Amino acid sequence: MVPMLGKRFARLLVLKRAGSNPNNGNALWLCQCDCGNQVVVDGYSLRCGQTRSCGCLKRETSRESIKHNPAFQKNVGNANNLTDKDGINYTSRDLTKRNKTGVVGVSYDKASETWFAHLMINYKYVLAKSFKDFDDAVAARKKAELKYYGKNR
Repeated sequence: MVPMLGKRFARLLVLKRAGSNPNNGNALWLCQCDCGNQVVVDGYSLRCGQTRSCGCLKRETSRESIKHNPAFQKNVGNANNLTDKDGINYTSRDLTKRNKTGVVGVSYDKASETWFAHLMINYKYVLAKSFKDFDDAVAARKKAELKYYGKNR
């Protein structure tokens, strides 16, 4: 008997075992969401409350937040608010808390064990290249910044 079968975690009902997570060895579970979608979830994420739906809960919460945010509503549909005066996306320019490398526009893909350098200008990638070495990815990003910004940011 598997204790997770038939258990409910927020909007998810555990249907069956779906293997093991290759990254950490945790059990994976196929779950049915109340909205009708099925999703495979790490057992730990279910038990600790990290995953509570197939993603529909986050979408619903975001929609509700947007409805009650006048500043956001005022700017809906205005793509100019996503870029600075030079047409550079704020996400391509500013270091965010999600950044794990410490370098804007450089990320790591565990699956391919590859570093990526990105730069987007006017909603088009002018740099999207992979590297085996972190320093090469950083150098490519800095070179692109010099070319497109005229300086490193």
